[in-house]
Amino acid sequence: QVHLVESGGGLVQAGDSLRLSCAASERTFSTYTTGWFRQAPGKEREFVAAINWSEGNTYYSASVKGRFTISRDNAKNTVYLQMNSLKPEDTAVYYCAANPNVRHYLYAYEYRSWGQGTQVTVSS
Repeated sequence: QVHLVESGGGLVQAGDSLRLSCAASERTFSTYTTGWFRQAPGKEREFVAAINWSEGNTYYSASVKGRFTISRDNAKNTVYLQMNSLKPEDTAVYYCAANPNVRHYLYAYEYRSWGQGTQVTVSS
């Protein structure tokens, strides 16, 4: 497992952008598939995006595709989530998660390491 720390959340207006960061101190993080999930009050945790470590392939939920971009900088041991054109319905606590082997990137149970979460609030 790796220790993950998210940052970059905040309060923005609809249409604004934010960039979330997920950093790990372990060098092995570069070999982990990493995902972003979010959980809004009263709702279940949902998949947002993922990036695998080997080919750098990216995956997005339908609700964020075209607006969010996941990327990784292995030199900085960090995965980013660039969020553009934010909407009030994007309001949630955002978590990054990672695991060396992920077969079904959509499912939270595939990821063993989780960060503490960062709050994103989008006002209308």
